[in-house]
Amino acid sequence: MEPSWAHLRRREGLGEQQEHQPSGEGSTETHRAPDLVQWTRHMEAMKTQLLQQAQGQLMELLDRAVWEAVQSYLPQGGPLPTTPPDSLSKTRESTLGKRKVFIIRKSLLDELMEVQHFRTIYHMFIAGLCVFIISTLAIDFIDEGRLLLEFDLLIFTFGQLPLALVTWVPMFLSTLLVPYQALQLWARPRDGGDWTLGAGLGCVLLAAHIALLGVLPLHVAVEHELPPASRSILVFEQVRFLMKSYSFLREAVPGTLHARGGEVIRAPSFSSYLYFLFCPTLIYREAYPRTPHVRWNYVAKNFAQALGCILYACFILCRLCVPVFANMSQEPFSTRALVLSVLHATLPGILMLLLIFFAFLHSWLNAFAEMLRFGDRMFYRDWWNSTSFSNYYRTWNVVVHDWLYSYVYQDGLWLFGGQARGAAMFSVFLVSAVVHEYIFCFVLGFFYPVMLMLFLVFGGLLNFTMHDQHTAPAWNVLMWTLLFLGQGIQVSLYCQEWYARRHCPLPQTTFWGLVTPRSWSCHT
Repeated sequence: MEPSWAHLRRREGLGEQQEHQPSGEGSTETHRAPDLVQWTRHMEAMKTQLLQQAQGQLMELLDRAVWEAVQSYLPQGGPLPTTPPDSLSKTRESTLGKRKVFIIRKSLLDELMEVQHFRTIYHMFIAGLCVFIISTLAIDFIDEGRLLLEFDLLIFTFGQLPLALVTWVPMFLSTLLVPYQALQLWARPRDGGDWTLGAGLGCVLLAAHIALLGVLPLHVAVEHELPPASRSILVFEQVRFLMKSYSFLREAVPGTLHARGGEVIRAPSFSSYLYFLFCPTLIYREAYPRTPHVRWNYVAKNFAQALGCILYACFILCRLCVPVFANMSQEPFSTRALVLSVLHATLPGILMLLLIFFAFLHSWLNAFAEMLRFGDRMFYRDWWNSTSFSNYYRTWNVVVHDWLYSYVYQDGLWLFGGQARGAAMFSVFLVSAVVHEYIFCFVLGFFYPVMLMLFLVFGGLLNFTMHDQHTAPAWNVLMWTLLFLGQGIQVSLYCQEWYARRHCPLPQTTFWGLVTPRSWSCHT
């Protein structure tokens, strides 16, 4: 264990004093130095032991507090676990994990930003954006003799944005009105045939709601040939509305259907449902912990960070991707060129991953959470410290993970039985992989199952092989290495397919022509 900084400063002070002391005293201090080092190491060991003891006591207090909170928060959810608070940590996954508990807490990056060392890393990324801007200005000035930042790529990707926003309105109105009205129909008294008629009408409304969310954005995107950014708005809102609708009905319907005859059924308030549609969570509750006030400067800061990440991504694509892949499909195919393109794409790929994480999971969600005074800001955990892909999948996007865990994994265990954990976990991977591939297909406008293969096949294998028992730092290095390579494969193959479909358009539109990768045959 290395000596502390205070000890090093004392050693420097002793060195300065020794310069003015006689040689005999200097030799005495030299003999004392090993004792001082031993004493410092002993104190550092004691400090570590005290911190571990304090952490254990703090975890026990937190377990007891969470236990009491759950007892007061879930009185109607059936029999509560009888596990005493002292052994709660051993059964947290089997008891508390069955229902999401919201508490007031800050995002992890906000906590880390309070440390000067971490803020320096943040400043380094800002400096990188400044370097991209300076290089763009310098290249334009050298090549064309002018200083002008062009945002052609940004303007192209967000083309027809008003049409996408207009399309969003009926999607939102359908999500706002139909699920709530269907629940109101199911919550009516069960006297005679009126309830059956109302329940059937509610099912018809939900079917129409699902059809509208499924067909309308797809029709608008294909019919009007929306560019990627405008498409991404529609597809993310489409998936979000479907997930929120399911969560609302999944949480509210069981209490409605299990009500006894003649019992007054209290449906959730419309205001709570409206709040749920905008708050940054996919798990419905009638009430969430709220912060006392809104910090509008914090909101503006997060929106500015999200905008900065979009600009950053455009500069990365313009400087690191477009020059490499724009004409690659016009050259003869070779394994060497493919491997080099994948390796070249690892840096822009990992930068794009970090920008997406910071722009959406941190800045965008925190901005909406602050405006709505939503207290629980744990949208992600420390996924960058993961030593296994199973932990990475759980901590990268907590918002989506909570939904998958609650409504796919746990409902799968309830459906298949408590012993079918493998089938339930495979269902989670299958649903997540299919939705990810659908999003990529919707945004890019073509089917190329790179994401499906990486997520479902390789990701599934890594989830079971790189499990939580591996905790050595080398496993974190391996996780990051595979993450770099995976992002390089995605950026390289998707960019090649994007330009191949523009350089080699189909003479006749056929089904196999649409689903067959064009980059395999387009080499003019």
